[in-house]
Amino acid sequence: MSDDPDKTALRAIARERRRAFVQSIDPLAHRLAFKAIPSPLARRLTEAQTVALYMGLDDEAPAQRFAAPLQAMGKVIALPRVIDRLGTMDFLAWLPEDRLLPGLYGTHHPEPSGPPVAPDVIIAPLLGFDRTMNRLGQGGGYYDRAFARFPDALRVGLAWSVQEHDVLPADPWDLPLDIILTEVELIEGPDA
Repeated sequence: MSDDPDKTALRAIARERRRAFVQSIDPLAHRLAFKAIPSPLARRLTEAQTVALYMGLDDEAPAQRFAAPLQAMGKVIALPRVIDRLGTMDFLAWLPEDRLLPGLYGTHHPEPSGPPVAPDVIIAPLLGFDRTMNRLGQGGGYYDRAFARFPDALRVGLAWSVQEHDVLPADPWDLPLDIILTEVELIEGPDA
């Protein structure tokens, strides 16, 4: 996957916008954001057995805060493990009390205690999104490849509201999200 110059510029703008927002948000509002799973999303998770989260880096929306509510719902929680710099990633089962190992690009993943798991829901980080459900990621293609490997998994983007763009460029391999969840709203795609 080659990177589009427009996407490279958008990523820089999106990172700065997200950083400024997170630095300016009220600390209490930040601590409370993403602590509970909204009812419309919880209903969509009823049949799911395995939900893939991620450990938020820097100023990413903190998906790890969903771990406790997901455990209470009886879900298996998984975290991504970056395998190589070519875009290969799998998902490993994780309990919040488990120790995490350092991975590539500042990521952390569970210690492998069994084979990788197949998520029914993939909650993904992003730099930007638009109302047509396009997702602007970091550019490595890890989540696009994961979405393609698990085509039946519900694709949920987690973001701060400031990460919304009017229109994002999309390449043929960019798979749209089904749901986008921000600290203020849940957006469902037409096929969700």
